[in-house]
Amino acid sequence: MHQALYRKYRPRSFDDVCGEEHVTSVLRYEAKMSRFSHAYLFCGPRGTGKTTCAKILAKVLNCEHPENGNPCGKCFACTSIDSGNAADVLEMDAASNNGVEYIRDIRDEVNYTPAALNRRVYIIDEVHMLSVSAFNALLKTLEEPPEHVVFILATTELHKLPATIISRCQRFDFRRIKTDVIASRLLQIAGWENLSLTPDAAKILAKQSQGGMRDAISLFELCAAGGHEVTAERVSDILGLTGTELLYKTAVAVARSDGRSIFNIIQLVSASSKDIAVYWSELTEFWRDMLVCKYLGDEEKAAYLDLTEPELRVLNDAARRFSKETLSRHFELLDDALREMTRLPQTKRITAELTLMKMSDASLNSSAEALLSRIAALEEKVSLLEAAPPAAVRTAEIAPSAAEEITVSPEPVPVTAAPETTAEPASAPAASESLLPVNDLGDVIERIGGQNPMCSGFLGECDCFVSDDRQKVVIRTGNDLAKKVLTRDSSMQSLRSALHACGISGVGAEVIVEVGAVQKKRPPMDELTDI
Repeated sequence: MHQALYRKYRPRSFDDVCGEEHVTSVLRYEAKMSRFSHAYLFCGPRGTGKTTCAKILAKVLNCEHPENGNPCGKCFACTSIDSGNAADVLEMDAASNNGVEYIRDIRDEVNYTPAALNRRVYIIDEVHMLSVSAFNALLKTLEEPPEHVVFILATTELHKLPATIISRCQRFDFRRIKTDVIASRLLQIAGWENLSLTPDAAKILAKQSQGGMRDAISLFELCAAGGHEVTAERVSDILGLTGTELLYKTAVAVARSDGRSIFNIIQLVSASSKDIAVYWSELTEFWRDMLVCKYLGDEEKAAYLDLTEPELRVLNDAARRFSKETLSRHFELLDDALREMTRLPQTKRITAELTLMKMSDASLNSSAEALLSRIAALEEKVSLLEAAPPAAVRTAEIAPSAAEEITVSPEPVPVTAAPETTAEPASAPAASESLLPVNDLGDVIERIGGQNPMCSGFLGECDCFVSDDRQKVVIRTGNDLAKKVLTRDSSMQSLRSALHACGISGVGAEVIVEVGAVQKKRPPMDELTDI
């Protein structure tokens, strides 16, 4: 007879429970010392191990030969509880048995000694569903039960329990299990079942389970049905997920006010098996991640967002295109659209299209958030114009706008020597004759433009040289003001990060800014203000 994987691999001891060490360590200690409480309260999200730990605790309470705080799993008590045949371990679902008459039956039964085991254990699941009269009937028995009776209450909604019930129990808070722990467990189960599961697919399944081990195992079993190899593509297809690439393209299309791309993306989502509401929820989460990028450093957001390096690189590239004010305005529109989709499911596509167009063009919205977004965009452009010399501003006025392609991860900027010409090339710094010139800093300017527009403005009129081992970069500027701006702490941090990300410099490379004669002309301003 087939058994679901989450039941087949349900932990049989405290050591097998994943991600809840703060709970299992205390319960294991109590078992070793034989210092059990008369009532326990397990609370936390679904699928985190509350009922599992309740059954393990019931086995420890009655085990004939406990081993280091864990049940032996071999004695009569352990085997009968595992098989569900133990008459002295009663599991009640309060969601369907929430009347006072059920609690009165329990209150009458506790006076009788156990039939076969050492203790009678009552496991009441979803205890918050009990009626007020049922809680009142349980109070006195829960406070002073007979020595041979132990109550274990489990709930996903602690706030619905009366304070009088909580105060009579030893409380344990179960937490959402970390993504890495769930992914590791899924890979372990896949090995035991001889199923193919890639690490990327395991991580996607773990993230979709939202911290619940049971949900993650159930989703894995669904994707592995028929013996298929479980890859990231299959998980996205089975679960109807959108994927980072499409979310990134949506963000770029909104940033450029590209209506054609927006309509094409919605058409693609509508024509596929994906639900627009699911796509919209993922898009809202992507926008939230971009806002996080605005406030946290690289190491902090990598840990906080729990993303892979390619995903984080794509997210950073999308986030630089928006200001905080713009993202705040977009959140209002995204939330309103999600509520509208829930209220009128038949208009999902129309709602999505209109909302994305409003997000891409702030002039279509007269709200205070839209006005703040437009002001922030103007302030950023003004700061670039103030930092630019007059000649460069005149160049910007007559230069055509450069078309930009939507790419998920741009290729690194090649570092090559300048081609041989009849004209005398720009000389490298006197102290470092072995440095080679870098002909194109466009990707570097674009990468730091959203974070430090003044720095990117001056960088466009600088010459750049790099050593053969890419451990030294010299940036030559034509005036002292540019050097002062480029050597600020914030500017140097942005420069180092951008030069390394674009493949120009190595890890920990030295960046030097000097004043001297330059050959490079400043690029058009519309290339520096891609919003």
